[in-house]
Amino acid sequence: MTERTRKLLIRVTLFSIAMAFLETTVVIYLREILYPGGFQFPLAPIRDALAFTEIGREAATLVMLFTLALIAGRSVSERFAWFIYCFAVWDIFYYVFLKLVLDWPVSLMTWDILFLIPVTWTGPVLAPLIVSASMILLAMVILRYTDHDGTGVKIKGWEWTLLVSGALLVVLSLTWDYSGYILEHFSFGDLWSIPRRNLLDVALSYIPRRFDWGLFIVAEGTVLTATGLIYRRLMKESRE
Repeated sequence: MTERTRKLLIRVTLFSIAMAFLETTVVIYLREILYPGGFQFPLAPIRDALAFTEIGREAATLVMLFTLALIAGRSVSERFAWFIYCFAVWDIFYYVFLKLVLDWPVSLMTWDILFLIPVTWTGPVLAPLIVSASMILLAMVILRYTDHDGTGVKIKGWEWTLLVSGALLVVLSLTWDYSGYILEHFSFGDLWSIPRRNLLDVALSYIPRRFDWGLFIVAEGTVLTATGLIYRRLMKESRE
């Protein structure tokens, strides 16, 4: 790892931790408004303006992380590495700060709403923490072999295929329970025509049932396999 990368690592980490605290404060305010007795399922009714604001906040968060990656990185792979690193650190410290301030979650198996774009993501807190750890590992592999000029790491097509496939399976595992619940009440075609109020009423009655750990393990295994293969190839090429 170059000296430039080591310095950036400290600065980007500090930014991501500060951003996580900012995220935590917003969620604390929301929970004080919507869940004065403590967050729990089923979800509390939420006004449209607040719901759209929350979705916009999440989109803005992604833009901020992506922009930081654009500034820090100089090649596609390096920017990708910084993006997933920032995302992972932000996500981990978000839960760290929630635990410090609210003493929540009660355990790593406590369910949470993880994301809202494009549909609601839910799962035990342990799941996004595992995903974040694997993202940091992949980022470190890429940054370790990034040269002084920002080049040196070329992720091959089949490696991208494995990474993207694993990522899509992770998303599927985190949206499976909620999406399944919604599709028990409406067909896929209905979702485009039913009144929004009807869909919202069903969504507000959702209580997590079962997290598909089997699918999640396959997804993480795919990502980790790709990470291991990339590391082995880069290590071999660096010795030649």
